[in-house]
Amino acid sequence: MTRDDGLDVAALQRRLADFAAVRGWEPYHTPKNLAAALSVEAAELVEIFQWLTPEESAAVMADAGTAHRVRDEAADVLAYLLQFCEVLGVDVLAALRDKIERNEQRFPAP
Repeated sequence: MTRDDGLDVAALQRRLADFAAVRGWEPYHTPKNLAAALSVEAAELVEIFQWLTPEESAAVMADAGTAHRVRDEAADVLAYLLQFCEVLGVDVLAALRDKIERNEQRFPAP
């Protein structure tokens, strides 16, 4: 995943790994701990939408404060997912491509 600003998955994973290394956090970044942290962050994202109607949830980005929370929680989810994949050697983009291909076969278009 590359953007015009030069960010890509590998660069983000290196930056996250460097961030953790400088703080001595590598011993805690086990697959189990990262999977748990990912789950917690996903739950924090769900919490924002918990009691909203479908219409309110579709408009959530219209409120600056809520939009900021959504972006932060989405970033936390992605950060932990990228760290999890890095630790286990999972190419997340290849895994997603393969999953989409399997789903296209499993659920053919009408």
